[in-house]
Amino acid sequence: MDAALWVSKTGLDAQQTRMNVISNNLANVNTTGFKRDRPIFEDMLYQNVLQPGGLSTVNTQLPTGMMLGTGVKVVGVEKLPEQGNMINTNAPLDVAIQGNGYFQILQPDGTLAYSRDGNFKLSATGQLVNAQGFLLQPQITIPANASALTIGRDGTVTIELVAGGGQQQLGQIQIANFINPAGLKPLGNNLMATTAASGPPVLQQPGVAGAGVLAQGSLEASNVNVVTEMVNMIETQRAYEINSKSIETVDGMLKYLNQNL
Repeated sequence: MDAALWVSKTGLDAQQTRMNVISNNLANVNTTGFKRDRPIFEDMLYQNVLQPGGLSTVNTQLPTGMMLGTGVKVVGVEKLPEQGNMINTNAPLDVAIQGNGYFQILQPDGTLAYSRDGNFKLSATGQLVNAQGFLLQPQITIPANASALTIGRDGTVTIELVAGGGQQQLGQIQIANFINPAGLKPLGNNLMATTAASGPPVLQQPGVAGAGVLAQGSLEASNVNVVTEMVNMIETQRAYEINSKSIETVDGMLKYLNQNL
């Protein structure tokens, strides 16, 4: 019976972890470019009491054996990459990726991070930066005499100069793709970092070879579905209650043995 207590305890731990994941999803329902998380469950090692196929007599074999489970564990939390809804903002510095890919963001320590959040601003020197002031890569600098900014679906950045000065191309926004985007490491601040699991970034021009295209004046909303998360929350609560009930039942059985034997 002690084993049953520990098995139920692993169930409580696993459901608590799932609730933490659901809570984080709901907390980020309005976070631009956020991708919802999903926990991955795995059964734990089994206690091999009787081996399937073992000999029950000299001439007969056990058809099933006896393998007693020891519980469950959460082995990972993966981000689901489904496209979020497009929010039309009409702000010229807002850019969304429709399809695969990530913006490249230069962090203060000189390393690159990756983001789906295209809510860009201008720095004091006219460079495109994210909400934390980190530079977009490749760097795009908007001159002070620009009267209009256009970011094409292929990432081409052009401006219209004041006083009929004509049009000028400033550069092109590239996006990074990964063989396994679920292997990226969340850093907070809407940023992700590469890992050995994600593989190295593959830089692409938007709209080429399966890369997503850019949409100026739009932002990608979180792909969290509140109704789905609420259903998952109820399911998690019920599973937690059942595991708690198992512990209560085993405790009652042990109490009966102590009092009557």
